[in-house]
Amino acid sequence: MQMMTRKVLLNMELEEDDDEDGDIVLENFDQTIVCPTFGSLENQQDFRTPEFEEFNGKPDSLFFTDGQRRIDFILVYEDESKKENNKKGTNEKQKRKRQAYESNLICHGLQLEATRSVSDDKLVFVKVHAPWEVLCTYAEIMHIKLPLKPNDLKTRSPFGNLNWFTKVLRVNESVIKPEQEFFTAPFEKSRMNDFYILDRDSFFNPATRSRIVYFILSRVKYQVMNNVNKFGINRLVSSGIYKAAFPLHDCRFNYESEDISCPSERYLLYREWAHPRSIYKKQPLDLIRKYYGEKIGIYFAWLGYYTQMLLLAAVVGVACFLYGYLDQDNCTWSKEVCDPDIGGQILMCPQCDRLCPFWRLNITCESSKKLCIFDSFGTLIFAVFMGVWVTLFLEFWKRRQAELEYEWDTVELQQEEQARPEYEAQCNHVVINEITQEEERIPFTTCGKCIRVTLCASAVFFWILLIIASVIGIIVYRLSVFIVFSTTLPKNPNGTDPIQKYLTPQMATSITASIISFIIIMILNTIYEKVAIMITNFELPRTQTDYENSLTMKMFLFQFVNYYSSCFYIAFFKGKFVGYPGDPVYLLGKYRSEECDPGGCLLELTTQLTIIMGGKAIWNNIQEVLLPWVMNLIGRYKRVSGSEKITPRWEQDYHLQPMGKLGLFYEYLEMIIQFGFVTLFVASFPLAPLLALVNNILEIRVDAWKLTTQFRRMVPEKAQDIGAWQPIMQGIAILAVVTNAMIIAFTSDMIPRLVYYWSFSIPPYGDHTYYTMDGYINNTLSVFNITDFKNTDKENPYIGLGNYTLCRYRDFRNPPGHPQEYKHNIYYWHVIAAKLAFIIVMEHIIYSVKFFISYAIPDVSKITKSKIKREKYLTQKLLHESHLKDLTKNMGLIAERIGGTVDNSVRPKLE
Repeated sequence: MQMMTRKVLLNMELEEDDDEDGDIVLENFDQTIVCPTFGSLENQQDFRTPEFEEFNGKPDSLFFTDGQRRIDFILVYEDESKKENNKKGTNEKQKRKRQAYESNLICHGLQLEATRSVSDDKLVFVKVHAPWEVLCTYAEIMHIKLPLKPNDLKTRSPFGNLNWFTKVLRVNESVIKPEQEFFTAPFEKSRMNDFYILDRDSFFNPATRSRIVYFILSRVKYQVMNNVNKFGINRLVSSGIYKAAFPLHDCRFNYESEDISCPSERYLLYREWAHPRSIYKKQPLDLIRKYYGEKIGIYFAWLGYYTQMLLLAAVVGVACFLYGYLDQDNCTWSKEVCDPDIGGQILMCPQCDRLCPFWRLNITCESSKKLCIFDSFGTLIFAVFMGVWVTLFLEFWKRRQAELEYEWDTVELQQEEQARPEYEAQCNHVVINEITQEEERIPFTTCGKCIRVTLCASAVFFWILLIIASVIGIIVYRLSVFIVFSTTLPKNPNGTDPIQKYLTPQMATSITASIISFIIIMILNTIYEKVAIMITNFELPRTQTDYENSLTMKMFLFQFVNYYSSCFYIAFFKGKFVGYPGDPVYLLGKYRSEECDPGGCLLELTTQLTIIMGGKAIWNNIQEVLLPWVMNLIGRYKRVSGSEKITPRWEQDYHLQPMGKLGLFYEYLEMIIQFGFVTLFVASFPLAPLLALVNNILEIRVDAWKLTTQFRRMVPEKAQDIGAWQPIMQGIAILAVVTNAMIIAFTSDMIPRLVYYWSFSIPPYGDHTYYTMDGYINNTLSVFNITDFKNTDKENPYIGLGNYTLCRYRDFRNPPGHPQEYKHNIYYWHVIAAKLAFIIVMEHIIYSVKFFISYAIPDVSKITKSKIKREKYLTQKLLHESHLKDLTKNMGLIAERIGGTVDNSVRPKLE
């Protein structure tokens, strides 16, 4: 068998017309043949086509018609002679390319068998089998680790005496038997006898076989155009020559296979993992990894660990919420707002020009009561706790990840990762490797790389600015609609109408703006996805890991600005730059800047988080469940004859939904965005971990149900860790300390209340003889004379709105008539100093604890390190001893031959 020679190939992601004229490329055993595209197919004797066989009537069969050769991959195409509404010339070209590709697959050692569809005579299924020799050859090329001998190292249960308790949560080992562990090493054909080969049919498991076949399918060429080779199954599928390419599920998800030799792993995964009755059980991670590959296995391991850690955060968050709820009766400042003799007598200044009336403070009574729940001392405790929790989660996950690397043989994964076919296709430049001093091909020079990086960075920056522009649009909406709500909503706080009681202009503006912001976020997501993929394709990373990491950083950067920008605006900008009624600040010279409620913007931030976080979770789960289910349901209704005939395994899988090119990328992105909501703004919403916990418990089972029942089997892939998501979470954890400290300092009213309690409620600033919160509201609202409007370019907006002379507003300024009227008073500077001191102290305390925890908890546990060293030692010893045995055996044979030769030469002389 002749191995494929890698040549300069086109990028499969480029949107080109694959029907252009070019030369067909055929791989032969001893040469490469280039054939013209045009000509009679009957005259082309170089095509090696698969044999057509009829379906044998066994719906669960995973083998060729002979029952011996296992199906490792399925290719699906529509018979060109039976296509409708297509030009004959186009069909002819596509047929030639397909036949050339299949011929080249056969020349690479793969075995093909074609079968027509049972339900649709136009569809043809090409079954691909990799024989033993091909598997061994490519296992060595791909540096795949395979078993040497059973692992005799004893593993200690982490639960010790609690095994009786955790047995209820574990998967039933009589149903899913534990996988036998082996010492492994990269496969080498020259050392085949050293490997643990009991049976050639089972030495390479189905996932490994599919992975090897996909490696070949992705690199076999089929056409030359303009001296550039076109190759790979991905390009053929995207151009419509093939309709699908996928590995097979081993059985139906709801029934065991009729073939007793089939392990029915899909059925076991559905029963013990995806079924709702298993929602309380741990995930069978080893079986997930065996069936779907390490990449999917590490995702579910991470998601499960994250969900377990959320349980602790949710318990503490609920406790802090209950503390605030039970303590709201002691909220003195809220009582003052609701008191008709205090809040009912305080006349507040209009919050917009002309159309907004004067209003009484007590109309915000209900919102002040709700604010007491979230703006309490428990919130401060919870913010500090979450700063420590996120560090514990990340550090313990690193340890868990190291254990999985050892158990799943991905410790040295980087050594076996191959370059992407798209990267190889662009390797036009020859350079000298500084290490090996040998020639190697790269896609672009240093100058070309700088140009690409500059263009990619510029594109990313442009789209981020576009997101910020959409946020500004939401702000303008807030400013505009607030005027409408201020003039239309009733102002009588004594009404019995629930809308009149709870829906203030500020609350109505916040709710509607949050809903619109959520809708815009979901719309922009679809645009940013395509933009990020285009930029990453242009950047051309070398390996699949590099590609995914690059795309991850771009997509997260987009999503970070998209999802969190409105929250950052409410938390840190709204109400901070409004001036005062006599000299208000105008946005764009027209819109008066938004003001917060008298209790601050914390409640509005809570509302924003609840709508975006809750709406996103509901929308994503509905989309993940309904969309594939409805698509499969429609497909079943279209196949009228499908219910009348027995369909083979490959045809059943073909009618499932294909997994996207990016696989679990969007699942990771969804969870990381949620992780940001749980950590960055948790000081304003202590129930966020509880919502995340409930969502994740459902998310695990929804994703499992989706993979096992609604989607085709993905090509198994290796993965050492969760990739770029790990540093992203670490960055979020560091930023979360700052954001939560600033939310408590600048968004909530906790610091002003503490300053009043300890300094301004008693002499020399206060009139009380003891520390108290009485009089806090009156002390923190400044006074404004409506005749003191300073902007001479505008008419006084307060004249004509009522027979009033004074009104109150939220700020710390001197009253009219003071020598420094309307300047910030001493209370303001005390509060600013206290806020800055609080931020510095809180950050230093939490960061110190975080760094201590990071230092005290090693990334790899001592037990795992010992196991890795022990396995490496035993593996080297095993290979070395085996090599010595072979060497000794060979030396013995040589010695015998030399001895025999000497005896034969000496014996005649003795005679």
